[in-house]
Amino acid sequence: MANSIDAFIEFSFKGEDYELHSTLDLDQQLERHMSLESMHHVLAVEHGIDTYSYLFEVMQVADIQYDNPQGRAVEYLHDGEFDFEAYAEENTTDALLAPLQAIALREMGVEDLEQQPQLKHALLRAYRLGMERNSHTR
Repeated sequence: MANSIDAFIEFSFKGEDYELHSTLDLDQQLERHMSLESMHHVLAVEHGIDTYSYLFEVMQVADIQYDNPQGRAVEYLHDGEFDFEAYAEENTTDALLAPLQAIALREMGVEDLEQQPQLKHALLRAYRLGMERNSHTR
């Protein structure tokens, strides 16, 4: 089952009404960006709106409504608000566990990171720190 959610935004600009709908594949979004970038940006690109325009600036002020979560996305939708940060955190962590487990086994002989929560936490923090620093140098 795909992890997805429907996004809807409506706004007006220069007397014209806009209603944009998209179904967002959350796993694809995480895979591409390692984080969930501004959903306003994603919706704009999908609907051919220049992200360096006044139209986009007006769009950014409008709230996005979320509905119809599928898969693990169901856990993160509450009262029309989707907690992207929590979704990204949990799903990035799950994706990292296998490679981190391999490193722990190879370098330290640790066969199960779940039995060593402090080591697991330290490896995850080190990975995220590296990703954060790498994103600032681009």
